[in-house]
Amino acid sequence: MRPIAPAREYDVPVLAELNNRFAPEGLTLLRSEAFVEAHLDDYRVIRDDDGRVVGCVCLDEYSPSLVELVSLAVDSEQHRRGIGAQLITAAVTLAAKRGYPELFAVSFSDSLFERCGFHFQDIEKYPEKKRRYAKVSPEEWKIGHKHCFAISLGAAQG
Repeated sequence: MRPIAPAREYDVPVLAELNNRFAPEGLTLLRSEAFVEAHLDDYRVIRDDDGRVVGCVCLDEYSPSLVELVSLAVDSEQHRRGIGAQLITAAVTLAAKRGYPELFAVSFSDSLFERCGFHFQDIEKYPEKKRRYAKVSPEEWKIGHKHCFAISLGAAQG
């Protein structure tokens, strides 16, 4: 297991590039360097032995009570090594530490999210997400094939 670390300023171009490698297949949404920079504190990364980022994940806050796991990307050469699960766990930990009651994600990776404790959730529960998706081009977004997942973080509610 490799350590998870916060992203650094010098990671911005690498994070955008890693994420965007998977956008043509609809696995991720395109992320600009401006998005990455604006969310830098919300990114967690895994590096290889040479310090190169080989995986990333980000939290995207909609409101103080709603956050989404986004930009989950792992270098193709590093697939099937548990890095995706490590990154999801890191995002769950970060969201819980920040006091969010729930974390949700939209993904093709059903079994990965289920193994990490997420359950299927109707995307209708998240109108904020649907409004954002309405702004995404059909070529970039294939929600019809993706599923929505959520995990309760046990934060104090009420």
